[in-house]
Amino acid sequence: MFYPRIKDVKPLKDYTLIVAFDNGQIKKYDMRPLIAMPPFDILKDPLLFSMARVEAGGYGISWSDELDLSEYELWEHGELIANADAPPEG
Repeated sequence: MFYPRIKDVKPLKDYTLIVAFDNGQIKKYDMRPLIAMPPFDILKDPLLFSMARVEAGGYGISWSDELDLSEYELWEHGELIANADAPPEG
């Protein structure tokens, strides 16, 4: 199965990520459970957490060469907050 690729990521101060996918959907991913465990516990540093970047090709996000999350994880476990392709309500 193919998953949508990531277009953009915005790290928030509450340790969540707003992730925009190439199919128009936007999801919110809560990093707090992962940050409680190694190796993600280093992301408790707000400056480091804020450095999240989209990997080449949109296959995930990363903070360093050793610390990343796949588009699968973000897509499957993120909470849908917007769908740009949805018809207008009303």
